[in-house]
Amino acid sequence: MTRSAGAALLGSRVLERLPSVRSRTGLSRSEIYRRIQVGMFPAPVKLGERASAWDSGEIDNWIAGRLAERDARAGT
Repeated sequence: MTRSAGAALLGSRVLERLPSVRSRTGLSRSEIYRRIQVGMFPAPVKLGERASAWDSGEIDNWIAGRLAERDARAGT
């Protein structure tokens, strides 16, 4: 099961590195970290001193939330 070149498979959980998260969300690195600071984006998991990754399920939920917000606005 391959998610992307920027993802590491851990059992049934997938951790995605920043390039993969940027590609999936369309957000820049600085915008991702800005949104993390204000609680509007999932925080990464530290893998080491200089490496972080995001839980793909949390990113999926964030994307679903944006779609739900759009649909709610369109329905009013």
